[in-house]
Parts: sequence; C-alpha cells; structure tokens
Amino acid sequence: MNRTRTAWTAALLALSLSACAGGADSAGSTDADAGQETAQEAGEAAHTAADGFAITDPWVKAATAEDGMTAVFGEITNSGDAEATVVAAAHDAAGTVELHESAADGADSVMREKEGGFPVPAGGSRALEPGGDHIMLMDLERDLLPGDETTVTLEFSDGSTTEFTAPVKDYAGAQEEYEGEGHGDH
Repeated sequence: MNRTRTAWTAALLALSLSACAGGADSAGSTDADAGQETAQEAGEAAHTAADGFAITDPWVKAATAEDGMTAVFGEITNSGDAEATVVAAAHDAAGTVELHESAADGADSVMREKEGGFPVPAGGSRALEPGGDHIMLMDLERDLLPGDETTVTLEFSDGSTTEFTAPVKDYAGAQEEYEGEGHGDH
C-alpha cells in the first residue's frame, strides 16, 4: 500500500509539474509574444517627424534684451522618408518666436512671417540663413551674448518636437527691413 501511494504521489507530482511547465511555457510565450507586439506597436506609434531631423551648424546672432530681437540660423536636415514641416519654434528668452522668410517687395526684399512653416523634403535639407529663411526671436527677455549657448525647440506639423543647442555669435549682417509694425532689424 505504501508502494502504491508512493507511485500515485510520484505520478501526480509528475503530472502536476508537467502541466505547470507546459502552462508556463505557453503562457510565457504568449506573454512574451504579446509584449513584443506591444513594444513593436509602441515603436511604430512613437515614430514622429522629429525623429529624422538634425540641425547642423546652428547659431544665433548676439543681441541684448534692449535690442529686442535676433535670429537663429543653421541647416535643417530631414533623414526621414517623408516630407516634414517645421510649423513653430520656441525659446525661453523670447516672448515671441516666428518662422521668417525673405520676400520681394518691389526692388527691395523684406522679412516676414512664413505662412505654413518650413517644409523639409524627405532626404533633404532647408537652409536657415541671413537674408533667407530663419527663426526670429522677438521680445527678448534677456541678453544673448557672444560665447553663450542657447536651446531652441522646433515643433513639427504632427505635434512632435526636437531641441538643439546653438552658440551665440557676433554678426554685423542681417540688417533687413520687416513687413508690418513692431519689427526692427536683427
């Protein structure tokens, strides 16, 4: 009887362990598979316009709060596989930040806000330069002096953002005229 009880206990134990091990494998695989799918879906959902962007050779023209405004320049590169549009920018020293362009006004060229933002083609780039497209920092709340480094945030049409740091430099150019009131030179 003792031998029968031991055999039954061993058989029951083996069956239990087998069931647990099989359940753990199948449940573990299912959980792992679900986890991989969820991570993959999250990765796909997390892909944004900002993911493929780099800003090379950025710089900001030095200005004081008394000057009231300045501009940000550099090269925006889109290594993504779709066009993306920069629709806004932000800077902690500026009360207002606008995307600007150079536009013909008769024989002269004036700077004005760029309607629709800065589209950057897939695999391409867009120059931000004096006398052309640039980011305008207005209503300066503090000085941006040569040698400083400052952070600018770009916002894309899909709501994603990216930040870059730019050195502040002396620059004698970029003395453009502006459309509308409230704009001086930068």
